[in-house]
Amino acid sequence: MAMIEQTARVAAPTALALFAVLGAVMSDRPVLVGLGLAGAAAALAAILAWQRMTGWPLAAALALVTAGLVVLGHAESANLVWMGLCVTVAWVALTSDLPVAITAGAVLMAVLVSEWIQQTGEAGWAAWLVGTAFTLVACAFARQLRLTVEQLREAQHQLAERSRAEERNRIAAEVHDVVGHALTVSLLHIAGARLALDEEPEEARRSLGEAERLTRDSLEEVRASVGLMRTDVPGTMAPLPDARAIPELVESFRRAGSVVELDVAGELGALGPARGLAAYRIVQEALTNATRHAPGEPVSVEISVDRSQTTVAVRNDGTVDPSPAAGSGLRGMRDRAEGVGGRLTAGALEEAARRGWLVEAVLPS
Repeated sequence: MAMIEQTARVAAPTALALFAVLGAVMSDRPVLVGLGLAGAAAALAAILAWQRMTGWPLAAALALVTAGLVVLGHAESANLVWMGLCVTVAWVALTSDLPVAITAGAVLMAVLVSEWIQQTGEAGWAAWLVGTAFTLVACAFARQLRLTVEQLREAQHQLAERSRAEERNRIAAEVHDVVGHALTVSLLHIAGARLALDEEPEEARRSLGEAERLTRDSLEEVRASVGLMRTDVPGTMAPLPDARAIPELVESFRRAGSVVELDVAGELGALGPARGLAAYRIVQEALTNATRHAPGEPVSVEISVDRSQTTVAVRNDGTVDPSPAAGSGLRGMRDRAEGVGGRLTAGALEEAARRGWLVEAVLPS
């Protein structure tokens, strides 16, 4: 928009000065009078451009310039000074709002109609009238089009910023889940290795190897989450886990010494990649929290897949520290469930015979 206004401020005063001088030369009035009027109109136009006037102040000031042009070209439709009216309406239409441009154009066309009424024998007034009207419409349309383009660019910029923010949040959630799981399970393996180091060196070696493998796999998951790890095929991205990887996830906790029971009803592959990833991350975060906040307590994972919905429930027994409810883990699980059109609840078990914590997610199939 600034470029259009800058062009109008430079070109319009120059064009007005040119047509004012031509009008003075072509006019029947004394040359000195004509050149004086032309110089005054040109000087006023230059001042308006230097002051960067727009809107109603510009239209009012240009009325004085127009008055000088009318005096130079009065009763002479062949005088090129009337081209200055087209320049004037273009200047206003390109730099001011539509109501201002329409008002200025109406006033200028009224001047031409008045001249035509006074000299009905002159055929040129119709051409100037049409030219002024066309200039008004074209320049006003150009300004509105430019405003629309700028609004679209601003909306595109906002959408891009929102997309980048959502991508940062997605990567943060992926890294949080992967790193939390890796550190928790690796810590269990390392603790087991430390206890078995003297009496059972083979068991200690196995635990350290498992911790190393888990750390390597988790690092690859982090790279995949941020889009850095690629397969051998150029241009393809390494896949993220889905629901079919949940049994292996549960097995990794078992190898670390946790007591985890898995009960699956239905086909895990039916969830698809998006909902499958959400289910995997929910189970991963729920098991990580259970291991961290209720170590040694048994955990059960129940997954039911049918045509209408998939239910994922993770229960752990014993006294549980309720602090996870205030952390980012629970919020991340809920966001994942809602992101695929589902819902998630979490809280202490209210059953009389059991104590513990329950995370339950319901995802559409």
